[in-house]
Amino acid sequence: MSKRIYNVLFHLHTVSGIVISVILYVIFFTGSFSFFRDEIANWERNHDVEYAENISMDLDHAFDSLDQKYALHGRNISISKHYVERRIGVSLDPSQDSLADEKGKARHFFYQDTETLQTADYASSYSLGEFLYRLHFLAQIPRPYGYYLSGFTAFFFLFAIITGILVHWEKIISNFYLFRPWAKLKALWTDAHTALGTIGLPFQFVYAVTGAFFMIKALLIAPSVFALYDGDESALYNDLGYSEPEIAYAAEPLTADFSINALVSQTEADWPEFNINHLHIFNYGDVNMHVSIEGETDRKSKFTGPGKRLYKVEMGELIAEKNPFIKASYLDGVKNSLYRLHYGDYGGYALKVISFVLGIVSCFVIASGIMIWLVARRKKNIPEKRRKFNEGVARVYMAICLSMYPVTALAFIAVKTLGQGMTFLYQFYFTTWLIASVFLIWKKDIGYMNRVTLLSGIVIGFLIPIVNGLISGEWLWESLRAGHFQVLFVDVIWLGLSVTTLWVWLKMKNKPMAEEEKPTVDLLPKKSIKTKILTKKALPV
Repeated sequence: MSKRIYNVLFHLHTVSGIVISVILYVIFFTGSFSFFRDEIANWERNHDVEYAENISMDLDHAFDSLDQKYALHGRNISISKHYVERRIGVSLDPSQDSLADEKGKARHFFYQDTETLQTADYASSYSLGEFLYRLHFLAQIPRPYGYYLSGFTAFFFLFAIITGILVHWEKIISNFYLFRPWAKLKALWTDAHTALGTIGLPFQFVYAVTGAFFMIKALLIAPSVFALYDGDESALYNDLGYSEPEIAYAAEPLTADFSINALVSQTEADWPEFNINHLHIFNYGDVNMHVSIEGETDRKSKFTGPGKRLYKVEMGELIAEKNPFIKASYLDGVKNSLYRLHYGDYGGYALKVISFVLGIVSCFVIASGIMIWLVARRKKNIPEKRRKFNEGVARVYMAICLSMYPVTALAFIAVKTLGQGMTFLYQFYFTTWLIASVFLIWKKDIGYMNRVTLLSGIVIGFLIPIVNGLISGEWLWESLRAGHFQVLFVDVIWLGLSVTTLWVWLKMKNKPMAEEEKPTVDLLPKKSIKTKILTKKALPV
């Protein structure tokens, strides 16, 4: 590689990395916790749920209960379960019956507890797990701007990965084994950045590709919509399998008794190891009532196997089906593989824990990249004004990133002691994050930021299992004895994270301050010019 090309790639890698670093850190940090979204939600609610993705409840009883409250006749109803928790999502379209009262014409969305059948709206059901999961793709920013911002961040991250590989390609193996903690601070950050970046390379590449696909796919396929479908977006979604069939409302009451439980049981009997996670009821209580049952095969039996059945309720007749146990189509294989790779839910808890660790490692790679950028710009030939600006930018970046650790830990205690729900989480998390970031920026000391955020995260992390035990009675030994694995898992994760962080903090505490304050100075004295000349003359010819 020529020197010119190397310099171009190096600067592209540096610029693309530093521009997206803060947003990328937020995405990876919250994304790491998002692997345990369901466990966090159940820990917050003190629920222990069997690890199953299928809808398991008495549907006939549930619909009778909902009918009394919401007048279901003539409605299209959607029931979905995408997470391992007790609550399922229920969406009610307005009734198509022209004689329906105001209660029947209202649209509703809520969550229903599969055990108690109690309902709750989206805001009150909003859990800390859901908050971190959505912050992972910046959903708190008004749609679609947050989605596009996270998508383009993933896209430019892919660009930074490729340029980084090309820059380090010739020495990627030798540099992987190089680690010099006793050298300059820049060398320390560089070695850590290279080694950990190489370890997490496959993980980061997969998440850059799949993240960009999910968030900006609408922009990516827009040219296809105009070129191949003449601007007809619905035709595209129909070919992709996202649209539902249009079933006419007959305006004639269904007099025969029917059981949705029976249709679900028949599907489960015909397709063992098939998880039903979606139900669509068309024209509820009408003679032309249809039920669509959707789901996927168990990951242990088949990596990707979407299936679907459509029944006409009046006769219990099977109208159409998509068998999940035959070879999946190319389209289904690509779509579901991308989802499985991004969510990391095909390898059990072992894969989730590995993904969590690699996500945290990626956060360190991002932070070390910021430090490399800063230290490289502390040279004396750079004007003082520009050096101060670079220092300020780095302090702001590091304050926002590093403060997420103690703030997130504190949020776990807050949802157990102060309150829950969307409004509370938004106010508490973002306010605490803002205060912590402003305070750290005001201190103007990146070394102080590292030590304080790590120490506060350690203390709060150790307190999380204690607070959980005091509030809910779910002490570690009690959760283990009762078999409440999800509650136990969250407590153990925080203990493990706190112990690891404590080890890092102790290493930092034992390091002399001079090494942090003067990162551009060698620990060993430099040889004078005279010494170099004498050494050169002493060499044998």
